[in-house]
Amino acid sequence: MPKRVCLYARVSKTSQSVERQISELEIVAARNGWEIVDRYIDHGISGATGRDQRHELDRMMKDSTKRKFDVVMVWSIDRLGRSLQNLIEILNDLNSKNIDLYMDQQSIDSTTPTGKLMFSLIGAFAEFEKSTIRDRVISGLANARKKGRIGGRPTNLTDEIQAKILEMKSAGASIRKIKEECSVGTATIYKVLRAEPLVLEAPCV
Repeated sequence: MPKRVCLYARVSKTSQSVERQISELEIVAARNGWEIVDRYIDHGISGATGRDQRHELDRMMKDSTKRKFDVVMVWSIDRLGRSLQNLIEILNDLNSKNIDLYMDQQSIDSTTPTGKLMFSLIGAFAEFEKSTIRDRVISGLANARKKGRIGGRPTNLTDEIQAKILEMKSAGASIRKIKEECSVGTATIYKVLRAEPLVLEAPCV
């Protein structure tokens, strides 16, 4: 039984075309004897935006939960996202459902042992980067408070929550998504985001 695959393509401007991305992926699918079951195309949307703002990506991820396909095919890794954190979230989500990913330009195919190893390494480096960023933000907040540059705040707004807010925003998450994940109000989120320049210029350890 042939593998069921879907194609995902994205362009940042509505004037651009996804024809090249789709046609090259169709050639690969035909060569491997894979059955294309759907095509998901986001027009005029930046790769830095979150899933909730990319309707076709969101539809694809929902269909992955229903196991409508076995492999997601993209022309290049930056079609999925330009944020490493956002990209890893997508990869982890697909991996948890045993759905493979084929990226043409990077010659990475997780249906092969070598491809699976590459994804494991990407995930390991992403977790390291995420941990480093969190430690840096928390350290910056502590230094800023010592200098009296951050005033009072609700007691439930810990350094870890502030770090998570900044991480999610940098990954393109919406304010609504941040509210749900961090259990904070809109005003609190904007307060943290306004304080971000102070955090970033603080010494890093």
